[in-house]
Amino acid sequence: MTHINQDDRTRLVHCRHHAPHDIYGWHPTTSGSVVRTRQLGAERVELLIHGSYVDMTPIGDDIFVAELEDTYAPDYRFNVRYPEATSLVADPYRFLPTLGEFDLYLISEGRHERLWEVLGANTRSYETELGTVSGTSFAVWAPNAAGVAVIGDFCAWNPNQYPMRSLGSSGIWELFIPGIEAGESYKFAIHTQEGHRIDKADPLAKATKAPPETVSVVAGESAYEWGDAEWLSTRDERNNIDAPVSVYEVHLGSWKMGYGYRDLAKELVDYVVDNGFTHVEFMPPAEHPFGGSWGYQVSGYYAPSARWGTPDEFRALVDAFHAAGVGVIVDWVPAHFPKDDWALARFDGTACYEHPDWRRGEQKDWGTYVFNFGRNEVRNFLVANALYWLEEFHIDGLRVDAVASMLYLDYSRNDGEWLPNEFGGRENLDAVRFLQEVNATVHREHPGVLTIAEESTSWPGVTALTSDNGLGFSMKWNMGWMNDTLEYFKLDPIHRSYHHNEITFSMVYAFSEKYILPFSHDEVVHGKGSLWGRMPGDDWNKAAGLRTLFGYMYSHPGKNLMFMGQEFGQTGEWSEAYSIDWSNLEGWGHEFHVGIQSFVRDLNKLYRAEPALFSQDNTPAGFQWIKGDDYEHNVLAFIRWSDEGEAVLAVINLSGATHTSYTLGVPRKDWELILNSDDGAYAGAGNPLPTKVTAAEQEWDGQENALTIDLPAMSVQWYKAV
Repeated sequence: MTHINQDDRTRLVHCRHHAPHDIYGWHPTTSGSVVRTRQLGAERVELLIHGSYVDMTPIGDDIFVAELEDTYAPDYRFNVRYPEATSLVADPYRFLPTLGEFDLYLISEGRHERLWEVLGANTRSYETELGTVSGTSFAVWAPNAAGVAVIGDFCAWNPNQYPMRSLGSSGIWELFIPGIEAGESYKFAIHTQEGHRIDKADPLAKATKAPPETVSVVAGESAYEWGDAEWLSTRDERNNIDAPVSVYEVHLGSWKMGYGYRDLAKELVDYVVDNGFTHVEFMPPAEHPFGGSWGYQVSGYYAPSARWGTPDEFRALVDAFHAAGVGVIVDWVPAHFPKDDWALARFDGTACYEHPDWRRGEQKDWGTYVFNFGRNEVRNFLVANALYWLEEFHIDGLRVDAVASMLYLDYSRNDGEWLPNEFGGRENLDAVRFLQEVNATVHREHPGVLTIAEESTSWPGVTALTSDNGLGFSMKWNMGWMNDTLEYFKLDPIHRSYHHNEITFSMVYAFSEKYILPFSHDEVVHGKGSLWGRMPGDDWNKAAGLRTLFGYMYSHPGKNLMFMGQEFGQTGEWSEAYSIDWSNLEGWGHEFHVGIQSFVRDLNKLYRAEPALFSQDNTPAGFQWIKGDDYEHNVLAFIRWSDEGEAVLAVINLSGATHTSYTLGVPRKDWELILNSDDGAYAGAGNPLPTKVTAAEQEWDGQENALTIDLPAMSVQWYKAV
């Protein structure tokens, strides 16, 4: 029984056999049993069995065979002798599959919510007669491959040593390799039906080598001990849509160049706390090959980027934020992925993760492939990935990138470049179902976690419940508010009266969704300059403009998000290639930037302390116009109401002139000044304003009282009813 038929032998030698376990390993025969192994480059192989060594017979192609009288499967080892070394190893081909039938069923249905525990590389141990066998189980989905092998340093990257078996019709290939420990580099060698070999990084790798390396790394079990149990148990309160949410958006690699997760766990955490933000948002931390993509072209969806440290160091960064009372949101990119030939693209030589028709499967403007949201295994890969970041890294929120590109089949496509849905429409119904599934799953498993849509159109019900046929997001970026606001603020104040409707239009739809007001990285790149640069006038006026912009933002209904560097008025456009402009806080003109930073710090402090500014963000009851039509003076005035009846009056002078003795109607008589952006402490003009004011009992603007106050040029004042 040493013979292997020629067809099997040819396919084994060329790594195109779907069931190498049927040939290699121990097998019964009519007269006993036979053990076969392939050991590339070995001079001699001995079978250690029943405490004795038995020489195995070489039969060519580095295959060795031993015939036994045993009619049962005893435990054994191979003693492999190479020219300069000897190694005693367990046989990979004597172990049962590490995925069970139920695993395969769930994957085929797209419902395996802990996919990372069965696919990818997972270290494990088995107890055998000859002792514990430790190693790594490898599993990968490659449904159209002719053969798949594990390759790595442990086999000199030769695909003929460790061919994997196909698990029926599931499309999954699997192999447990003894002796492979955490830290080993590996890939999958995939042999296509056309006869080509392509070496692929593991789609579910939990660790990688730092780019430009493209190999996956066996992560092993995490050794990190979390200390945030209390944080997680009370997270619902902090992430509630009626709680204060003030987000500091960060690109991990350029907040301070050269910093890794360990450094950030100290300095970034302290900085975010000192400046009063409730949450931090990381631009995509998942592994990505090109730094210039800022993480938005992901190659390793299950691996924090090795550029900045290890997965456990990333865990420690999240834990440090939680210990400091700050929530962590990460950008997540389920819309598309890059075309690198070593990653997800054409994974087994065919379109696996992407849609096979380029009219749905490519985003040509971005040079990327689009996920096939209608395929169960792909949907499973993404839904499980969302859960992975929440469970393995205790993430508090997912900001989903490029949602509009997912929802519309004709997004950024010309006529003839897109396929309509089954009803002839432009809506991507598969993507809609996917987004509903991921939101429903996340909120079921982790009710306190936020899901946030970057969605730039008027698609209805983005934040409506999935049970009401909405997409199910917790919040949505208010891109319309952001565009209109920045267009208005870049105007010279002398021209603003002609554009008053641009600054008031947002209140027409402010409660149609649950919004975040974003000044994100997208507004300070690609030639747009900085927010500082968009403000008209000299440095004094630019600083006053930014303070007014931020004061208006924090008083407007909706949560708040600010990209790093804008909190002190960074003067230059952001680039991932160097740190944000910390030098703005020193040297000539630094007082303006220190003033902006102090103002933002106080904004965050007051915002968190005043329920009127956040507790009714999502209901018209939380907002009342006082002055919405005074285009001649460029003045806005409105009241924010808390759910307990507390009131904060925001008065915003968007003109370049001071208005003295300006009168507006108010519902209450006594008010206390709690914020003044013109204060000298913020490098403003320092015009003296009384800290307490009383309105006259006189009907004005439809209110029972008339409040007369001075409004410094280009400034924001907040008054609290007392």
